[in-house]
Amino acid sequence: MVVQRTVLAVLFDGLQSLDVTGPVEVFAGAELLAPGAYEIRTASLDGAPVRTTSGLTLVPDGSLTTAPDPDILIVPGGTGSLRPDPRLVAWVRERGPRAGRLVSVCTGAAVLAAAGLLDGRRATTHWAYCDRLAREHPAVEIDPDPVFVRDGHIATSAGVTAGIDLALALVEEDLGRDAALTIARHLVVFLRRPGNQAQFSAQLAAQTAQREPLRDVQRWITDHPDADLCVETLAARARLSPRHFARAFRAETGMTPGRYVDRVRLEHARRLLEDTAGGVEEIARSSGYGTPEAMRRAFVRTLGTPPAEYRRRFRPATTT
Repeated sequence: MVVQRTVLAVLFDGLQSLDVTGPVEVFAGAELLAPGAYEIRTASLDGAPVRTTSGLTLVPDGSLTTAPDPDILIVPGGTGSLRPDPRLVAWVRERGPRAGRLVSVCTGAAVLAAAGLLDGRRATTHWAYCDRLAREHPAVEIDPDPVFVRDGHIATSAGVTAGIDLALALVEEDLGRDAALTIARHLVVFLRRPGNQAQFSAQLAAQTAQREPLRDVQRWITDHPDADLCVETLAARARLSPRHFARAFRAETGMTPGRYVDRVRLEHARRLLEDTAGGVEEIARSSGYGTPEAMRRAFVRTLGTPPAEYRRRFRPATTT
């Protein structure tokens, strides 16, 4: 028997349209797979249409003041969430704790923080606004890296498409992995990103170095994760002393050579686990870990799960 859950998306002027439509499409897809699983509604403060940051106008189903307490309450981001209407903050402060699961997408976390609902909790938001959120709400533990974070009944997600990842995780929790995978395929997205996966690939997380020798080193690391990538070897490739190289690399990319190498190797191994049938020992060797145990430690430390479990959860099922 399917248990129906109500989903309510909050609308306000200046919201990012995809923050609403992305998760809503996920739950709508789940409803098609399992009729009666989700009742989806939208509401604004006065029940009036709202204008999104892209200029689209969204017409809500009704007013927040008359909306029943939902099982899943979605608060989107956008410019309108950064200096939210005090009435919206008051409504979220009162009604958010009564929702079964309270979800923010992108800078929607700012609304939850303004309502005091993230105090003492771990949360995330779009990488470009993590520092601002931390400054304005020091009682919130901001983690800038994950795609999404769950702390009790509250879940916060990073920029835009991360709301889809979080919605898929909620559907998987409610209806099972097969349902979430089917929806992901239908939307042509990948059911691959665990909540604690980094918002960026290694190449995006780091800045591109200004000087060509350092950019060459970055490309070399990406193309040869199984090579000897110690500082001395990389410095020789850049024709710099190890000390000068390490200092210049960090200054121009924003991270140490060692951390950059770690990220590239983890990303390489993750892709192979997702996209190939190679054995763990082979993947560990080709990713530069040397041994499966070294790769296992890196996965557990960074992603919170060993390689075999990561593959089970995030490699698409094969079809015949």
